[in-house]
Amino acid sequence: MLALYHKPVKHLFRDMIVDLDIQEGQVIKRDEIHSWFKTNYPLVKPGTVSAHLLKMSINAPSRIHYYVDPNGNDDLLFQIDSKKFRLYNPNSDPDPIYIRQEEEGEQEGGDDNNEIKSEFAYEKDLQNFLAKNLSLIEPGLSLYYEEEISGVEFPVGNRFIDILAIDDRNNYVVIELKVSRGYDKTVGQILRYIAWLKHNHAEKGQHVRGVIVAREISDDLRLACSEINDVELYEYSLSVSLRKIES
Repeated sequence: MLALYHKPVKHLFRDMIVDLDIQEGQVIKRDEIHSWFKTNYPLVKPGTVSAHLLKMSINAPSRIHYYVDPNGNDDLLFQIDSKKFRLYNPNSDPDPIYIRQEEEGEQEGGDDNNEIKSEFAYEKDLQNFLAKNLSLIEPGLSLYYEEEISGVEFPVGNRFIDILAIDDRNNYVVIELKVSRGYDKTVGQILRYIAWLKHNHAEKGQHVRGVIVAREISDDLRLACSEINDVELYEYSLSVSLRKIES
């Protein structure tokens, strides 16, 4: 998708630093950044700003979901916490994240801890597979993409949509993944994402709906969704094949 203005959003971020006269070590709040874009570039959507905040913060783990220039051209900010940022200092800050980092202490842990980590890794595998094969859910479905920002782990407020897709009518589809059972509390989660997109990202007349994908859909979730027209349920199953490699 072409840039909405004369420059891509990532370049507008650098203009913002100059315009606000942000100095080394100075803290800038997330709300200030959103306010600057709303005032100066109102066509840039809040979700796009939030995604670029992660993409251009050298220590944000979620930046791996977006294309990040390995030559350092996207290394602008250091994320202090979910609401505060400062300029990246290459002389004192840790190395920028360009690929997925292993969690600290991942080598050791009890059975429960290992099970949680395995489930997390499994969900990421499922997420990556479906993001590349969205037609399995619905023909014509494609991954949302705008200015190097993809729909994988798309930020909505301080939370993340597993997969944000676009259907063949240019409407948004929020896809929430559960590697085990899908419970009824998932409904509140996906409805919150749908509402955020409707209020902050969707164009006038653009519809937003949801899809929950789980290994097993619970009866409670099925019942909860029976009164909701905009949320569909899918169960997945996996098959494994082996190919012998001659030594």
